[in-house]
Amino acid sequence: MSLSALPRQDLLEKASDVIIYDSTGKAVKFGDLFKERETIVVFIRHFFCGTCQLYVSQLATVKPESLEQAGKDLVIIGCGDFQPIKAYCETTGYKGKIYADPSRELHRLFELTESLERTPEGQQKRAYVANRSYLGGAFSSILQGPLKHLQHIGKQGNISQLGGEFILGPGNQCSYASRMQHTEDHVDVADLMREAGVQYP
Repeated sequence: MSLSALPRQDLLEKASDVIIYDSTGKAVKFGDLFKERETIVVFIRHFFCGTCQLYVSQLATVKPESLEQAGKDLVIIGCGDFQPIKAYCETTGYKGKIYADPSRELHRLFELTESLERTPEGQQKRAYVANRSYLGGAFSSILQGPLKHLQHIGKQGNISQLGGEFILGPGNQCSYASRMQHTEDHVDVADLMREAGVQYP
């Protein structure tokens, strides 16, 4: 399957019925997030992932007024439980919508794979990780994750789960898809916003 292949319609319809959870544990139907307007949906890795934290910190710089002007929403979904979400927002500075998919049912339906590999040797790194060493990233993951939030150990999500980016809606339709090949493979924020027609920076 192509990493940029749009999800099949039957899978998208099944995904819209999946229940996810906000930071308070409130159940939300996934399809309700993009029922009325086009929505940029970013699937991150586990909530302790340092490189994803870097990425979400950059997503936090997308201006709400730019999203509103473009008529778009931005939503982040992690593969762990809902309890780490508030701490994750504090760590990244992200003030938008974040949900948890502890069953990873959405990840399965959107055909997101698993891997612990980093950027392959010889391949250019994504901009959000280009100036960061692996050891520095691993150390940051430890500091911003288990050691800082001991109560969330075991709730962060599967560490090998990869994420991706999709532009969904309004309704059960998808106009853009990108699935991660490895742990440092989120679409750079500037490129994602350009695809969505959102002014950035």
